[in-house]
Amino acid sequence: MQKSIFQSGLLGVVLLLIHCSAIAQTAHNPILFADVPDLSMIRVGNTYYMSSTTMHLSPGLPIMKSNDLVNWQLVGYAYDTLANVDALNLTNGKSTYGRGSWASSLRYHNGTYYVTTFAQTTGKTYVYTTKDIEKGPWKVASFSPSYHDHSLFFDDDGRVYMIYGAGQLRLIELNADASGVKPSTTEQVIIENASTPSGTGGGLPAEGSQLFKVKGKYYLFNITWPKGGMRTVVIHRADKITGPWEGRIGFQDLGVAQGGLIDTPDGKWYAYLFRDFGGVGRIPYLVPVKWEDGWPVLGVNGKVPETLDLPANKSLIPGIVASDEFTRKKGEPALPLVWQWNHNPDNKLWSVTERKGYLRLKTGRIDTSFVMARNTLTQRTIGPECSGATLLDASTLKDGDFAGLSLLQKNYGLVGVRVTNGKRSVVMVSAASGKPVEVQSIPLTQKTVYLKAECDFRDRKDTAHFFYSLDGKAWQSIGEPLKMPYTIPHFMGYRFGLFAYATQQTGGFADFDYFRITDTISESAKN
Repeated sequence: MQKSIFQSGLLGVVLLLIHCSAIAQTAHNPILFADVPDLSMIRVGNTYYMSSTTMHLSPGLPIMKSNDLVNWQLVGYAYDTLANVDALNLTNGKSTYGRGSWASSLRYHNGTYYVTTFAQTTGKTYVYTTKDIEKGPWKVASFSPSYHDHSLFFDDDGRVYMIYGAGQLRLIELNADASGVKPSTTEQVIIENASTPSGTGGGLPAEGSQLFKVKGKYYLFNITWPKGGMRTVVIHRADKITGPWEGRIGFQDLGVAQGGLIDTPDGKWYAYLFRDFGGVGRIPYLVPVKWEDGWPVLGVNGKVPETLDLPANKSLIPGIVASDEFTRKKGEPALPLVWQWNHNPDNKLWSVTERKGYLRLKTGRIDTSFVMARNTLTQRTIGPECSGATLLDASTLKDGDFAGLSLLQKNYGLVGVRVTNGKRSVVMVSAASGKPVEVQSIPLTQKTVYLKAECDFRDRKDTAHFFYSLDGKAWQSIGEPLKMPYTIPHFMGYRFGLFAYATQQTGGFADFDYFRITDTISESAKN
């Protein structure tokens, strides 16, 4: 009898361990709770690579790597600087918020990696190539016009194409190396209105083209957004790239849409898509794909599954975002890949070597607003919640200078130190109304101050709280909670930023001892 009880208990333990192991091997949607929109994905052998959109930021066109489709890390950028123009440099009163480079197309062909993008800011299409996607270097070719939401495609016969457009989709042939439009070729309309399958009579016309060839057939993925409906995947297929194309709704659930197909080495298929998710940005999902009657069928019973039979999600820290103590060993890059400047930086005005273990941001001109100031150093916020903190030495700021920690979007929030008539104050500024308002100002009698911003994206709460501390232990709330809406002018999820700018005179500077990010927030920020 006792042996039977023992065996039963042992069996229970074994079953529990099996169950726990299964849970540990289960991935959850979204696969990345962070702003990684317009994703394009390839598999080379057992390794997956993905590119995404970062618009006005520099460096741009990020490349990420994964061994399991779920856990990703940044490995590089296709460019440091898209172009040297006023809008990208934040000079002469111009900016390129929400523009810069848009949806990219990532491909691997005959030993070369290609990633292409297009920019309204410059009116050009860009083709970046490298033999080593993880280390570079990248070469660039650019040409006019700017082919909207294009898909680069290498056909089996050696010909190279782009499909592009919105609503009416067009085809153009490129040179064999994709460096430009093939001479004497002309564009042709291949689908007159790609939105038709969704029955849209208004709303967003079909765009975001991604083209694939499977078993001799062409499959074209697009997104539409029918008026009064949700973001929807539309799929067209054809036997020839020029058509005729037949289309149908490919997926319609939770607004998860725009992307394409990826297969695994063992023959499974998935669709990679993304979802608009408020202030954190546009976040990637995976849905399983089955093939029926020559069509990819997305989802589980037409729905986005909460879990996937893939390895469990790990933290986005440090693969997508990371803390930085600003200490650099010989040979290390000045800035880790998680960092991007708010536009092209002025490299004379920042340093991680002038004061060992600190990021120094120097003022070099007079600015009238935070969003027009150069050299704001940013990285993504992440969901469902996150916290970013820094220690600021404000002793070398001059009158009119403002430096600190930001949450950047059109309706931004700031906590930092402002100097007025030689006196320092800790200030919280909110642009929740669309215009910056100084909500609270507290005199600061010491040279240093700890600053923190905490973001709550659970259930689209999209609220941030700001704090300061004089000793790094006792934190005080400052200002008011910031509502963080996703706005089209910036077209980007909220980002942490370290900033310093002058409003009266140049020559001051701010020293940041560290930036530390966590995926938790305090109880006071949850209320």
